[in-house]
Amino acid sequence: MDALDTDQTREVFEQPPALQKKNTTAGNKRKLMLRGLIGSFIFLGGLGLIFTFRNIHSSAEKQVEVVTRTQTLRVKTLIVKPVQSYEVSRTYTGEVAALRASELGFERSGKLVELFVDEGDRVTKGNPLAKLDTSNLKTQRLRLLAEKAQAKARLEELEAGPRQESIAAARAAVLNLEKQTQLERIKRSRRESLYKEGAISREQLDEVAFNAEAIAARLLEARSNLEELLNGTRREQILAQRAVVKQLEANISDLEINIAKSTLKAPFSGTIATGKLDEGVVINAGQSVIRLVENARPEVRIGVPVSIVPQLKNKNGFSRVEIGGRTYQGKISSFLPEIDSRTRTQTVVLRLEPSSLGTVTPGQTARWQITDKVAQEGYWIPKKALVKGLRGLWSCYALVEADREASVSEEKTFRLKEQTVEILHQDGERVLVRGTLSPGDMVVADGVHRLVPNQLVRRVEEL
Repeated sequence: MDALDTDQTREVFEQPPALQKKNTTAGNKRKLMLRGLIGSFIFLGGLGLIFTFRNIHSSAEKQVEVVTRTQTLRVKTLIVKPVQSYEVSRTYTGEVAALRASELGFERSGKLVELFVDEGDRVTKGNPLAKLDTSNLKTQRLRLLAEKAQAKARLEELEAGPRQESIAAARAAVLNLEKQTQLERIKRSRRESLYKEGAISREQLDEVAFNAEAIAARLLEARSNLEELLNGTRREQILAQRAVVKQLEANISDLEINIAKSTLKAPFSGTIATGKLDEGVVINAGQSVIRLVENARPEVRIGVPVSIVPQLKNKNGFSRVEIGGRTYQGKISSFLPEIDSRTRTQTVVLRLEPSSLGTVTPGQTARWQITDKVAQEGYWIPKKALVKGLRGLWSCYALVEADREASVSEEKTFRLKEQTVEILHQDGERVLVRGTLSPGDMVVADGVHRLVPNQLVRRVEEL
């Protein structure tokens, strides 16, 4: 019993009985009224607490929903599109080769007396490069020129024929001998008469007869000489003398050629790669003196597998060739017919663009990039979108709408669905895959290490 009841009871027992009865009745009424009032207050307070708790719970649920929406991960997405093929780049290695590179030397032996060029000099066709000593050749040439002049004068004499004075002298000699012959006949006739008469001996007669015969022989010789002079020089003599002249001319020409070959000239325009000898050295015929590399559009020779040669023969455009860290354009000019026995490859010759002249040196390593088209259906996705699965399989995350009733102003929520894929080809930071993906699927493009299947996410941007 509370304090109020105690006080009221004490007051009742201290009053008279009649009054105590009356007061007791009034106190009970007040007590009942007070208890009813307290009960009403308690009931109203309970209702207020219930409504307040409901409002607080509803507000908390809304706050939790807002927090959940705010903390949902945002991911970058990619809409996959099917492709029917892909390109594969292969790189083959070769070297730069000059069109012509020659080890130049003299065709005869001799002493090197002069060099006209240095290493690195550019020369054009016909420019002198080096020279041998030619003093002995020039002396021989002068001697042959003198012999030629003598032989040529003799030829002119033969072609002109005998002089008139020689013919006149020959006729006079014939006439003189004819007179002597007549005189000897007279002498012989007289001596024979004297011999018959016995005036002279047989010896004197024979002496006269011998003189007559000798003079007759000399007459025949003189007549023959005269006839030869009258007939002129024989054709065979002229031809023989002409042959002598030509032989001397040939010897002179041979010497002049040797003198000309004593000066080494550039057979084509190019650059002096190396100079191997100095002045004063006696060299042999064919010994290398200078190496000359042609100044022309360089070629690249690269060995490729025989299996791809038919495909390359259909390529008419330019291809990229990397030389010394720079990229040039090269076009296929020919295929060498033989297969390299060591590498089992066939050599392809590429002609570089004109801009490569002067920047590309023969012997440099060249890398040729060839692009082939491979027929294969699939989807390109970033390499970062892959998730490693069980038993060596790969997968990626596709987005499926999870909040279809969201308002226009609200961002949609998506649920992650794992899609199993097979890697077909890798190209840098992207891979070609096939699997359970469909055209138009949204795939998470990055940050898959933070995600798990069925997780709620939102799109931040589309790649």
